[in-house]
Amino acid sequence: MGLHRAMQEYGNNLFSNLAFVSAFFGWLVAQALKFIFHLVKKRELDFGVFVSTGGMPSSHSAMVTALATSVGITAGFGHPLFALALGFSLVVMFDAQSFRQAAGQQARLLNQIVAELFKEHHFSEKKLVELLGHTRYEVFFGMLLGIVIALLVHGL
Repeated sequence: MGLHRAMQEYGNNLFSNLAFVSAFFGWLVAQALKFIFHLVKKRELDFGVFVSTGGMPSSHSAMVTALATSVGITAGFGHPLFALALGFSLVVMFDAQSFRQAAGQQARLLNQIVAELFKEHHFSEKKLVELLGHTRYEVFFGMLLGIVIALLVHGL
């Protein structure tokens, strides 16, 4: 079998996997919603928002919840694979709303300190990324979005 044929078969198998499709569309729809919300709020086209972290809704939460929901629908909610996917989802969502949010707050504070010091001294003007994590609401709505996406992908 040639390389092209193998890659084509792999791609066909990947996109026929409803868990992958659910997770992918969970992420994609969440990122698209962030882009639209930014466009409406700031009235500017910023395609960087489409691939950025943080913001409403949490694409991390949407992706992992869509994955876990899809695994539950496919394998059964009592199956060990669902327990694994659920545990993975909970860790990702907890991380998104706690550790990464704290890192974003620290980056914001450091950027303020550097801005004050820059007035008196010559430091790098490069700023740290501040929008890293999510609020509980962003995670919650990402989670709801992921469940809805998985249900739609499975046709329920």
